[in-house]
Amino acid sequence: MGKTSIRALMVGCGGMSGAWLKAAQKIDGLAVVGLVDLIEANAARRAQEFGLADAWVGTDLEQALKATRPDAVFDCTVPEAHTPTTVTALQYGCHVLGEKPMADSMANARRSVRAAAKAGKIYAVIQNRRYMEHIRRLRRVLASGAIGQITTVNSDFYIGAHFGGFRDHMEHVLLLDMAIHTFDQCRLLTGADPVCVYCHEWNPAGSWYDHDASAIAIFELTGGVVYTYRGSWCAEGLNTSWECDWRIVGTEGSVTWDGGAGIRVQKVAKRGGFFSTMKDVPVPPLRQTDRIGGHEGLIREFVECVRQGKEPETVCTDNIRSLAMVFGAIDSATKGRRVRIRW
Repeated sequence: MGKTSIRALMVGCGGMSGAWLKAAQKIDGLAVVGLVDLIEANAARRAQEFGLADAWVGTDLEQALKATRPDAVFDCTVPEAHTPTTVTALQYGCHVLGEKPMADSMANARRSVRAAAKAGKIYAVIQNRRYMEHIRRLRRVLASGAIGQITTVNSDFYIGAHFGGFRDHMEHVLLLDMAIHTFDQCRLLTGADPVCVYCHEWNPAGSWYDHDASAIAIFELTGGVVYTYRGSWCAEGLNTSWECDWRIVGTEGSVTWDGGAGIRVQKVAKRGGFFSTMKDVPVPPLRQTDRIGGHEGLIREFVECVRQGKEPETVCTDNIRSLAMVFGAIDSATKGRRVRIRW
């Protein structure tokens, strides 16, 4: 017996939609039945590129929802369009999987969460960097207690990214467009939630962005964990990985991670003398149950949750806590002081 067919409507056919559509083609029982974009030619081009000759193509979301009657909406619009797209889709009885960040404000994020609860539908966010092999292996090491209780987490993100387009003109471009990934990764790795933050944001000399493209933030998390984030979109040379360089310190040892396969774990073997004697800890291989696959893995999990009535890992009620770190950092940078984080 085949899997229940899920009909999906793609809304927003810009650059990121290609990764979604490529992943969707690999998932049995998932059919993209329509494409919507403010520029109809963008939707038509995606339909042609991915062999979606029978898909509805147009510019009006409500018209598309009425014409295609989808089970789910994939929201690949720009951040300021996420909330109206999501709320409309939920009102039409659709489940929603949306691009990050969840919304362009905490008020809009809360509005979407309320709409999902009222509709009784899933609203999840595509935090694809959770669904990568090495972060899952690292998470298992930390969860095992190999370095004891986590006390301190540091991440560095330095990329010289020449996007062109809307990002060059965005306010808070690093924090709003990219740091959401890193903050969400921190929550995954620590199992902690944000409490307070102090953030300084600036635009360095030589930046090709209109607004602040660099930031340093110090977060206080639940359980007494302190997390520091340093990042820049306009750092030329010696770039980190897109997943950052990490150091995680615990009561019994430390972990470093280069964002790729480079994970190193040391724990205390014997205390005494100026330095404790340390020993290396092996990093476990993947398990079949590990959630991996980037976009494909996350979309696949979302589809299965729609079929089975389950809740995906990146459901809106959880992901709003990662978004709260973003807007907490922006609020702190704007006010020039430490602020509490609320969601």
